Amino acid sequence: MRWVALTAVAPVAWGTNYYVTQEFLPPGSPLYGAALRALPAGLVLLGLCRQRPRGAWWWRSAVLGLLNVSVFFVLVYAASQLLPTSIASTVMAVSPLAMMLIAWALVSERPGIAHLAGAAIGLGGVCLVLLTGTGGVSVPGVLASAAAMLVSAFGHILTKRWNNTGTDVLASTAWQLTAGGLFLLLVAAAVEGPPPALSAPALLAFGYATLVATALAFAAWFTGLRHLPAGTVGLVGLLNPVTGVLLGTAVAGDVLTVQQLCGLALVLVGVVLGRPTPTGRRGGSRTPLQPAPDKRPARESSTCNPL
Repeated sequence: MRWVALTAVAPVAWGTNYYVTQEFLPPGSPLYGAALRALPAGLVLLGLCRQRPRGAWWWRSAVLGLLNVSVFFVLVYAASQLLPTSIASTVMAVSPLAMMLIAWALVSERPGIAHLAGAAIGLGGVCLVLLTGTGGVSVPGVLASAAAMLVSAFGHILTKRWNNTGTDVLASTAWQLTAGGLFLLLVAAAVEGPPPALSAPALLAFGYATLVATALAFAAWFTGLRHLPAGTVGLVGLLNPVTGVLLGTAVAGDVLTVQQLCGLALVLVGVVLGRPTPTGRRGGSRTPLQPAPDKRPARESSTCNPL
């Protein structure tokens, strides 16, 4: 359960980052905002791990940086511009199921009944929490949100597969954040022109987004993917929209309805269903199942054998 608690740091940090972004970061430069969030986070982690990519990890870092950082951030921004936050977050809540199916194909992790039930119950809870209004639905926005969900799910499971080769999780996280941030910086310079001027509150907000919501969150998330089944990690990710709703209640004074409280309860039930079981632990009950006949004295075996 300590790996579950560590993994939960990521969705909670991402949920709080919604408020920080809306209140303090400049809205007119999304590409620069994503680049200034990802690239410094990658450089900070590089300074901590002091490792450079070797061999295949040069191109693997570029691929993961594009999927998990560059393309994902751009698609999320497009979805947020075309859809109400509630609908975009609900589409993203399908991510646990997508991660389970992709993990089944890429890393041979067959989803269990509890994980599938947790994904269905958690998705229902997210719908109860978020779908309280009647905001308009944009087909391009839904497609952008669904694409962001699929890109991130595929990128996360690909990270899990490649990290199982013994590569340090902190180092691989640093490499893909740096690669994705560099790509975003180049695209931002070509599309948005000069970087925006930042006030002191914006600089502090970027510091939070960089250190907590990106460096710490991605490192915790990918560490969880190494030690836990993909289904468990995906269900823990449902804490992301829940955190956003609870933060809005605490900071903005929003009042939770009975429907939203029921939805929060369902989300927690879904997360609990995805928890790792004792039989899934490494070396759990495998060793005592069979006796070790070679430990018996040789003379005993000879007396039992008439030959």
